Amino acid sequence: MDYPARAIVAFAVAVLLTAGCGNETTIYLDLGTVLEPYAPPETAVELPPIEVRDGDGLPDTLPEDLVWVTNEEDPLFASPDAKRGGTFRTSILGFPLTLRRVGPDSNGSFAGFLRPNQFGPIALHPVTRRAIPALATHWAFGEDGRSIYYRLNPKARWSDGVPVTADDFVFAVQFMRAKEIVAPWYNNYYVERIRDLKRYDDHTYGVQGANAMPGAEMHASYGVGPQPRHFHVLNADWVANTNWQIEPNTGPYQITKVRKGKYIEMTRKADWWGDDVKYFKHRFNPDKIRVRVIRDPNVAFQYFLKGNLDTMDLVLPQYWHDKATGTAFDRGYIAKYWFYNEQPAASGMYLNMADPILADKRVRFGIAHSMNFDHVISTVLRNDYERLSTFQIGFGEYDNLDIKPREFDLDKADRYFDDAGFETRGGDGIRINDAGERLSFQVTYGWPQHTDRLVVLQEDARKAGLELVLDLKDGPGSFKKMLEKKHQIAWSGWAAGGLAPGYWEHFHSVNANKTQTNNITNHVNPAMDPLIMQYRSSTSLGERVRLARILEQMVHDSGVVVPTFRVPYTRAGAWRWVKLPEWLAPPTSASMFSAFANTGGFSGGGLFWIDLEEKERTLEAKSDGESFGPTTIVNTTYRVQPAS
Repeated sequence: MDYPARAIVAFAVAVLLTAGCGNETTIYLDLGTVLEPYAPPETAVELPPIEVRDGDGLPDTLPEDLVWVTNEEDPLFASPDAKRGGTFRTSILGFPLTLRRVGPDSNGSFAGFLRPNQFGPIALHPVTRRAIPALATHWAFGEDGRSIYYRLNPKARWSDGVPVTADDFVFAVQFMRAKEIVAPWYNNYYVERIRDLKRYDDHTYGVQGANAMPGAEMHASYGVGPQPRHFHVLNADWVANTNWQIEPNTGPYQITKVRKGKYIEMTRKADWWGDDVKYFKHRFNPDKIRVRVIRDPNVAFQYFLKGNLDTMDLVLPQYWHDKATGTAFDRGYIAKYWFYNEQPAASGMYLNMADPILADKRVRFGIAHSMNFDHVISTVLRNDYERLSTFQIGFGEYDNLDIKPREFDLDKADRYFDDAGFETRGGDGIRINDAGERLSFQVTYGWPQHTDRLVVLQEDARKAGLELVLDLKDGPGSFKKMLEKKHQIAWSGWAAGGLAPGYWEHFHSVNANKTQTNNITNHVNPAMDPLIMQYRSSTSLGERVRLARILEQMVHDSGVVVPTFRVPYTRAGAWRWVKLPEWLAPPTSASMFSAFANTGGFSGGGLFWIDLEEKERTLEAKSDGESFGPTTIVNTTYRVQPAS
């Protein structure tokens, strides 16, 4: 949250001792008061037992015929050359509105550091896409086709030294179902999709989902993570009480410094329980991660050029082609990396049907035909991006490749707008209807570097008599407005991942017309709801593929999403001392310099390392004006050529 200048009286300091990891946590808040260590209230809401609806849950005793499996056979994807040490310095555009992982305002950019630092029972291998151990060492599938049993690693610990047990998974279901967390998406999912979770001993538990499905997808859908039951006390004040509290975690890092509005620092645990787990070796290498808040990407780039940030995202064409030039690049102090990946894509303009004008499908179709994305791609985006054809794509056989995007076509836009009653134009060229309403909409977005592409769309849309008013906010602020459904058009993208596309959270009517859900279009279609539920409950891969293609077509036919662009790669610059494996990254990596996991549950992050000796050599060479020669590395191993 932002405070007026008069409220920023002083920087207050509170010290919290974190047992078990030897780290001292300092909280600086610009509130003029000391943040006291969190003391759970004496009275709390009594949590109900896990209630199983519509039939039997898991058996009371562990089935004797379970076949326990693990996966130690898949290839390692981290480099044995990795070195431990150093501080990784990176940035985000806005300071988080909370340090909670769930509840109001918890979906900001810093969630990308918090959530993957809380491990689940398994992860997905970033190359083979098979389950690999994380908190669990073994797993088994129940004969009902919708149950999974896990055996936990007895070494697993929370960051305060408390063992991770099956009770933390039981509590996770109770926690996510509780109204006190003010998280309706989680409330619904953990009631409707997680039917039962049962403890059998300290290190063995089972979870039963709502429907049978293929084993790999069961892991992704039902392999819920734990919650630290010794930390959380649920009552009416839970959201406020935990807003700035540092929750115990299971990952390699612990928050150790927070200076509100400035930075957050995380420190590598000195004796992390996961250091000896096969697929965690040679990963999560920096001793510290400092996440600085720099609200302007251009300012962040200047920090990077001065060596005050270690890496910089260069996905945007203007950064790769124009800004990533000059002495630091020519002399090889900074290297450039271009890696083609296999990431699902979901980005677009999301039209809020709660707006009475946008509720008209003809207006939505007219807007789609007023968007000249090809013009943006050929100019601003240097032909580096591709046009996205539909709401989401990149899931192999699930993809509906028959769908073609609505192209820029002023004649079609005219017909749709005329039919919707916007037949005349005002003196400024913008269409109006008989009620005097202008065909004008705010486009809410949170990335200032996207302004240039929106300006191109804005100018071409005026040719159709459509006005786009650009509503730029900081990242957390824009996403907050979208989740509260206060936008008209949301310019956004989703971290689409996993093994199969999802529709319930974005398009089922149960998530419409309420805040804090991902149905930001407020889409309601009674004919689509049962198909979504059938898709979720299907046990047949063939049927799921068939239904996914039907659902994708229905999303297209609704016009609530105008798909924008697909980026088939990731690009970055890094100072010479930041090292990567020879292969740069696994195919599912969304970022080469992700400190943790990547999107979709794939365990492919934390592969880079800081070479302190190389840093010293680089800084000496920079001081003396010496050159290593320019370095640009392009990996096209996983490049998928766009369909003609």
